[in-house]
Amino acid sequence: EIISKFVSSFVKIKIKIDKRYLNIPVSHKEDRHKMTFEVKGQPALSVVIRLAPDEADYWVFKDVSNLKGKTLTISYEGNEKGLSNIYQDDNIKGEDNLYKENNRPQFHFTTKRGWINDPNGLVYYDGEYHLFYQHFPYAPRWGTMHWGHAVSPDLIHWEHVGVALFPSLSEDQNGCFSGSAVEENGVMHLFYTGVHYNQVNPKDIHQCLDQDFTSAQLHLTSKDGMHFDVFGDKEVVIPALTDPEIGDNTHTRDPKVWKGSDAWYMVLGSTTKDHKGEALFYKSEDLSHWHLAGQATTKQKLGWMWECPDLFNVNGRSVFVFSPMELIEDPDGYADRAICMLPEFDEKTCTMKFPENWQLLDCGGDLYAPQTMTDADGNRISIAWLRMPEPVDGIWQGMFCLPRVVDVQNDHIYFRVLPAIRDGFCKKTDSLVSACGECAMIRAELKEGESLEIGGYKIWRQSGKVCADRTDVYPSGAKGWLHAETPQLKEGDLLEIFVDPNMIEIYANNGEYVLSQAVYGLGETFSYEMEKKPEIYLWNE
Repeated sequence: EIISKFVSSFVKIKIKIDKRYLNIPVSHKEDRHKMTFEVKGQPALSVVIRLAPDEADYWVFKDVSNLKGKTLTISYEGNEKGLSNIYQDDNIKGEDNLYKENNRPQFHFTTKRGWINDPNGLVYYDGEYHLFYQHFPYAPRWGTMHWGHAVSPDLIHWEHVGVALFPSLSEDQNGCFSGSAVEENGVMHLFYTGVHYNQVNPKDIHQCLDQDFTSAQLHLTSKDGMHFDVFGDKEVVIPALTDPEIGDNTHTRDPKVWKGSDAWYMVLGSTTKDHKGEALFYKSEDLSHWHLAGQATTKQKLGWMWECPDLFNVNGRSVFVFSPMELIEDPDGYADRAICMLPEFDEKTCTMKFPENWQLLDCGGDLYAPQTMTDADGNRISIAWLRMPEPVDGIWQGMFCLPRVVDVQNDHIYFRVLPAIRDGFCKKTDSLVSACGECAMIRAELKEGESLEIGGYKIWRQSGKVCADRTDVYPSGAKGWLHAETPQLKEGDLLEIFVDPNMIEIYANNGEYVLSQAVYGLGETFSYEMEKKPEIYLWNE
């Protein structure tokens, strides 16, 4: 049932919801305008979208299963003709072609449509792996953050299960930012940062003016890991900070929660009043009531704010992974970087002694905002977001690296490819052309002065380092390093290179260093100048 009527200068339609999805047509030719969804006269969500009045370039969808039986009112401040093309269905428009597009990665995680950034809420729960992620479903650009949700039996094969979180309170009305998940007595607990804009940009409601927003930490639960009562179950567990001696009212976010020896602990990223990144530690007995237990920062300034902090133990060592903003000055690449180190953390006092040395999480310059979890075998698994400068085919933007096993040996942090992934690439081939449209693994022993080229992406060994150049497979003038390199390798010459249409990951010596980069327009050619011929493997289901 659809009813349309004119209201002032724009049109509203009313749809009585009896299906799971709304399918919404999008056109690259149209300007963005505000679309508002209302239930019982109350705005449930507003987005800025390029609504197609005629033929659509692609379709986005909104899961409205939680509104079945209710009447949804939709208004649009642009060309209202496209409203009549919105329809509800139990299937997503074009679902049969999803992940079959020519430029769609086959092995790296991407969302169906729209934008993704940070991985969130990684947790092994009730026999499955759950991956939540920062998601804007209505366009391939950053916008009001939702939490997308996918599940997997093995960290390799993922099934999308829809949007888990979206704004519904004053405290999170402008976005459900990053957070984490834990399990307690069979119940899944989600923690995230809710954002409220004090000044909304009138030209783009997904942005605020002058960084004027407040951040609070929220919590909700699920008894099955699939259903989340976003309208009735959310609670604010740490209100927006008001004491600058503790942290910042705006830039305090990304709660990572874990169970310690005597209680639950949370680490938040923040910034001090003198503009220096810091970590805040909170403690709780029941996951609902939290109190400040400690603050920590480095002597030397490592960025002005720490995003996505993550503290865990591997082989008896504390590992701290975080993403300092403006860590380096880099006019060509990204100033914000993900790094890791081996501090000394005292759980009783929530104090942390930082080492002088730290490592880049990845040497390619694109990976950011990693999060870790413990898998079914007790391994610490890391997944990170690959920043991409532009959408692929105008449909989706952003992807995740392969799951990596974190290891610590001799004061060095290794990020090793998940063994099940390496083992699955056992179908040997002689030509990269035969891998077109699939993900391939190339195993090469790259010695000093040797080189290889993968579809325009160049890799060589120089001064003991692995070097890479993506100039020929990257948008001209786009943000990001064209040339990247590892530190000098100490443990040998072995490279395991995973190739997907929009991402290349190079693992040197089983994770001594990793170099990962986004690519566009990767070709089918493969050449090498090496003493030993590289081996190419495809996935063998």
